[in-house]
Amino acid sequence: MDLQLKNRRCLVTGASAGIGLGIVEALAQEGALVVATGRRGDKLGEIADSLALKGCARPAVVTGDITDAGAVKRIAAEAAEAFGPIEILVNCAGGSRPVTPEAGDDAWEESFYLNFMAARRMTAAVLPPMRKAKWGRIINITGLMEPRALTPEHGALSAGVAMKAATHLWAKGLSRDLGRDGITVNNVPPGRIDSEQVERLYSDEFRREESRNIPMGRFGQPRDIGVLVAFIASPLAQYITGTVIPVDGGLSFYGA
Repeated sequence: MDLQLKNRRCLVTGASAGIGLGIVEALAQEGALVVATGRRGDKLGEIADSLALKGCARPAVVTGDITDAGAVKRIAAEAAEAFGPIEILVNCAGGSRPVTPEAGDDAWEESFYLNFMAARRMTAAVLPPMRKAKWGRIINITGLMEPRALTPEHGALSAGVAMKAATHLWAKGLSRDLGRDGITVNNVPPGRIDSEQVERLYSDEFRREESRNIPMGRFGQPRDIGVLVAFIASPLAQYITGTVIPVDGGLSFYGA
C-alpha cells in the first residue's frame, strides 16, 4: 500500500533512539522528508547517515532540549528551514518518571515540562502553516493509562503517566478545534517496547516475568509503533482523529 507520504515534511522529537528512531525510519522509508530532533546530535547524525545509505532522503538533524521553551521555537524554525513548513509532527520525547507518594514538586514539574508542555509548545510552534494549508497531522506518543509498577523497586505511581493522561485530554480538545482545518490529532500509547529506556529500567528476569502478562508473550519493537504512526500520518487516515490507539500486544485490559 502506498501511504502517499513521499516528500511530506515531518518533525519527530525524541528521535535519537528507541521508539523515536523507529518512527523516523518508518517515515523515511515511506519517502517522507524527516527532521529528527533530540539532545544527542551524534546519534542523530549516525541515524541520518544510515538512512541515506539505505536510499532514503537523508533526515535533517536539529539538536535541542524540548523542555526549554526557547529551544522549542528554535527547533521548529530550523525544521521549517530544512524542508519547508512542517506538515506532520510526532511528539515522541518523554519518560516514565516513577515517583513515590512523597515526591516533591521538582519531580512533578520536570515530568510536566517533558511529557506535556513540550508537546503542547511544539504543536503551537508548527500549527500556523498547517492551518493555512488546511492539512496537517499531530501525533503524540503517550503511555498506557493503567498504572503499573515498572520494577519491583517502584510502585505504580508515575508522574509520566499523569502527564500523558493530560496529553490525551488536551489532544481530544485540540482535535475538535482543528478538524475543520483538515488537521488530525491522535495519540499512540506504547506498551512494553524494547528500547534504551526499557534496558535501563528492567532486569532480564523482570522482563521475562512481565512478558507473561502480555497476551502476545513478548515485548514489542520500535517499528511496531513506527508503522502505525506512518499510517495515521498519511492522507489515507484523513477521518481518524481524536483517538487513542494502543500498541501493546494486548497488555492493557480496558484500552488506554
